[in-house]
Amino acid sequence: MKLAFSTLGVPALPVPDVVRLAATHGYHGVELRAHPEEPVHPGLGPAERAEVVAAFEAGGVEIMGLAGYARVAAPGDDGPVVAEIRELLDLARDLSAPFVRVFPGASAEQSSEEADATAARRLGTAAEYAADLGVRILLETHDSHRTGADATRILGLVGHHHVGALWDVMHTWLGGEEPPSTYAALCTYLGYVQVKDIASAEDTTPLPLGAGVLPLAECVELLSREGWDGWLCWEYEKRWYEAAAPLPDLLSPGRDHLARLLNESA
Repeated sequence: MKLAFSTLGVPALPVPDVVRLAATHGYHGVELRAHPEEPVHPGLGPAERAEVVAAFEAGGVEIMGLAGYARVAAPGDDGPVVAEIRELLDLARDLSAPFVRVFPGASAEQSSEEADATAARRLGTAAEYAADLGVRILLETHDSHRTGADATRILGLVGHHHVGALWDVMHTWLGGEEPPSTYAALCTYLGYVQVKDIASAEDTTPLPLGAGVLPLAECVELLSREGWDGWLCWEYEKRWYEAAAPLPDLLSPGRDHLARLLNESA
């Protein structure tokens, strides 16, 4: 498995500095948060996109995915949501990023059937465009669809290889789903896995990997046993928790912790 971290942990850090952190601390790739307050987002022009690609190539680091914020199950017209996904896909194509992350984002007023159908319809519409660009759209286990079982209700309706799943280990755990059940639900769809750690279900402030309660060892052992060989991406949510310790100081210990888990499960 290859290791990456998300720029959610280093808010608004310039691209060359992100690349330097990854290379210095032994990470193979980076998940770029694709939001207007970050250096990389769909509003970048062709020259700026080329500069991002050049910086990563010079550092020998991969752009493993773009973390977008389209909410595919949210109420409202399909047009704006599909357009947002297409913009993310165009950016991913230009940056040679294989994945684009989207959220479910259903509202409490929607029935599960309505939310699932809305998300599947939009993802199905975007799927052919994604296929043409060689990028996969990944639905994260998050918010209204936080377990693998929730996500597969949508993915099963879509039925397209270029629409898959992103397993966020915190949300499936918070949803009461055990890792073997999550993997069984998502294995045919899985694009990559987001790892993190927290103190408890009541306190989700990010902690160094291995310092909290999330079943990271079980997840890594399970993935290794099943022969899965994709990306493990550390999503340290510093952007939402200003009091959390700075990520750069934690990157080497975090890499070492994941490496130990991988070695133990080999």
